[in-house]
Amino acid sequence: MITNSELYERGQHTIPGAVNSPVRSFRSVGGVPYFVDRGAGSRVWDVEGTEYIDYVQSYGASILGHANPKVVAAIEVAARNGSTFGAPTLNEILLAEALVERVPGLESVRLVSSGTEATMSAIRLARGATGRNVLVKFAGNYHGHSDALLAEAGSGVAAGVLVGESAPDSAGVTPGAVADTIVAPYNVVPTLDDSVAVVIVEPVAANMGLVPPVPGFLEGLRAECDRVGALLMFDEVITGFRLGRGGATQWSGVAADLWSFGKVIGGGLPVGAFGASTEIMSHLAPLGDVYQAGTLSGNPLATAAGITVLTEMTEADHESLSAKAKTLADGLTAAFESAGMAVRVPRVGPLVGLFFGGGEDPVDFDAAAESVALARYPEFFHEMLERGIAFAPGPYEVFFTSMAHSDADLEHTVGAAHEVANKMAG
Repeated sequence: MITNSELYERGQHTIPGAVNSPVRSFRSVGGVPYFVDRGAGSRVWDVEGTEYIDYVQSYGASILGHANPKVVAAIEVAARNGSTFGAPTLNEILLAEALVERVPGLESVRLVSSGTEATMSAIRLARGATGRNVLVKFAGNYHGHSDALLAEAGSGVAAGVLVGESAPDSAGVTPGAVADTIVAPYNVVPTLDDSVAVVIVEPVAANMGLVPPVPGFLEGLRAECDRVGALLMFDEVITGFRLGRGGATQWSGVAADLWSFGKVIGGGLPVGAFGASTEIMSHLAPLGDVYQAGTLSGNPLATAAGITVLTEMTEADHESLSAKAKTLADGLTAAFESAGMAVRVPRVGPLVGLFFGGGEDPVDFDAAAESVALARYPEFFHEMLERGIAFAPGPYEVFFTSMAHSDADLEHTVGAAHEVANKMAG
């Protein structure tokens, strides 16, 4: 039997850091990552045969749980008919119709292969449609790894008014690539001017722990964009069709001009989508002069899986998913309270976060970073992992329940959390 350590060492020779996405390396928590061999429902098993109750769920993609039989069957049927054609298919239309039917204000979508590709393409569309260059994003919001979006907060914001320039957040990103990107603090409505093409935001921030919008924030963005003629974009790669049937628009009552989606709409396969009104999308090739293309866009396997997932998730299922998350959040809170440890466990619908330290729940990236700086999460992560509970190997991630998580899974998880909290407090 091969071990996780052996695979990790072997992977170092052919893959940078032995992983194909940095968070998987366990760099934020220390130790050797487990290599998943298979998954079913709420569980995954690593190559050593160790079983975990999984709250990663491919970072929210597997809303029905791993290897859902109906999703697997849909993929098998699609695969027998061919895995890629470079030509349009019926399922592309069906998936697009399913997205448009669910999100108020969304009229037209373009399918792509990842969330990064979706946001990158939507930003280009926004600039082409408005004839403007400036992009505004928020510190701690992650929108994929395209150059223009790899910028963090710095001297670009003063008292909520946009000034100056942003600095690249990655080597290899030129200053020019982010020269038109301005970063504002989350939950503060910035003052815009008529150079701004688009404001992109996670309507519920889920990449700096879980930070919900404060009352009036999304409404304020809508009003400020309207004031200067800028477009408002919701990045719903995480919240889309997990927060509810109609995503963050239905949840918040605030309609965006542009949306990006991923994860859930592919049923666990690589997929992304961006969309807007028919008018805005008419600027996109082949109708307009904003170019975007992709050989594997609208992949038959991914569309088959995505249609199945969206069809399976009812309003009652979304309520059930939120109830599971509430059980998890309440249980974690009780576990740490009984141990006398100060933590905050925010929850928004089916999304659960964890911040160590007392005080109020964080409302921006700086406050979230203060909690992470306490360096308590790695110990919590490894202690839970030892007890067969897999949370994300990074303190800025959120916890995902799936429809496959049972009451017994949640009870076992909360029981383990009580043990861990008592050990950490001691």
